[in-house]
Amino acid sequence: MTPCCDSPPRSSAPPRSRLRSVVRRSAVCNGPLRCTFGGLPPVAAAGCGSRSRCEAFDVSQLQPVPTPEGAAAASPVRREAIATADRVVLKVGTGVVTHDDGTIALSRLFRVVESASRLRREGREVLIVTSGAVGLGRVALQLPEPPATAALKQTCAAIGQSRLMELYQQGFARLGVTCAQILITWTDFDDRVRYLNLHETLQSLFRLGVVPVVNENDAISLNDRVYRGTGKRPIFDDNDRLGALVASELAADLIVLLTDVPGVMTADPRRDPDARLVGRIDRPDEHGLDVDGRSGLGRGGMASKLEAARLASRGGCHTVIASGVDPGALDRVLAGEEEGTWIPPRAALSSRSRWIAYCSHPRGTLVLAEGGAERLRGGESLSAADVARAEGEFRRGDVVEVRALDGSLVGRGVVALDSRLVLQAASHEAGAGVQVVGREHLILKES
Repeated sequence: MTPCCDSPPRSSAPPRSRLRSVVRRSAVCNGPLRCTFGGLPPVAAAGCGSRSRCEAFDVSQLQPVPTPEGAAAASPVRREAIATADRVVLKVGTGVVTHDDGTIALSRLFRVVESASRLRREGREVLIVTSGAVGLGRVALQLPEPPATAALKQTCAAIGQSRLMELYQQGFARLGVTCAQILITWTDFDDRVRYLNLHETLQSLFRLGVVPVVNENDAISLNDRVYRGTGKRPIFDDNDRLGALVASELAADLIVLLTDVPGVMTADPRRDPDARLVGRIDRPDEHGLDVDGRSGLGRGGMASKLEAARLASRGGCHTVIASGVDPGALDRVLAGEEEGTWIPPRAALSSRSRWIAYCSHPRGTLVLAEGGAERLRGGESLSAADVARAEGEFRRGDVVEVRALDGSLVGRGVVALDSRLVLQAASHEAGAGVQVVGREHLILKES
């Protein structure tokens, strides 16, 4: 069985912050782990169709942000953790890189490029997860509405991705920084070998001082076709979750989710003038706020960003949700100032445990017999005697879901036996002595 922590170690990286080390050391657990699931010259946008809008940003459109609800004037922990973050992921949403009509918002995109370049000059590692390819393709094709079919969406992505990357390359080149394009599908996370290969590629880019620019490979993604109508969720279905997965995979110190609002609000500020910014959320799954709804052109919304923050937190990563429209917001975030909504990390899972919990696609299901869930939560391994039935065909080393008799999810684990052998052992009187999932390969859903 593969060791619990088998991601390749970081090489030639700047020293980790002391605070980060404390978070890591406090995460030791001997039982089954528990988890919850401006300064650039204007350039013409490649095929954006609206040069005048691309070259300017109307600062008068910005509205004053109310004082963050429940936030202190300055948090020393936040300031130290964020201002000293060695590895940073910047996720740029569709509402940031494009205007409402889909044309590129160059001033906003270049502000992100400037901030990323500044981080590189400071010796920090930075990765960008970007949206906007589908929107740029739509504008190039002069489509009046967003693509309604998967095929048309993929066509727009194929056209828009090269145009989007050209803009990033132009921006970084003017500042003397090299960037690289990485296009990802869910299979790059699901397949353990490809997952580790992705890790090695990103590490190599960091060692060479390159800024990776990551996006979902929407031109060939099968999410819309494979998962539609199945009731199952893909490993990632928007760039918020993709950004969190990449941050988790890289053990990043900070991910900044840039959006078109100041952060998590008590209500939708576009509909409620009394909406106030929430300065800090410790449990993204228990925020108690109405965050339904999506951005105008993108797939994500605030609920998606909070889900991404929850995932990133289990990798020991700080999350800030902030405005990518306000010209100075990102720089204030990176300076550790009270900007946007801060979600501090919780005790981190190991690299392999995060892969089991978030990055893998279960190949089958083990349904527990009566009392099986309680024994697992008590720290025991999953034996064949605890299995009422096995669903699906899986092989030794595959990830499977573990569910109670009522269908509720108990957790995930890596099986030590093929599905056929599990069924045979479960029907045998000596099943209690046959281990199906070892405690070190079992991730329990947090209640």
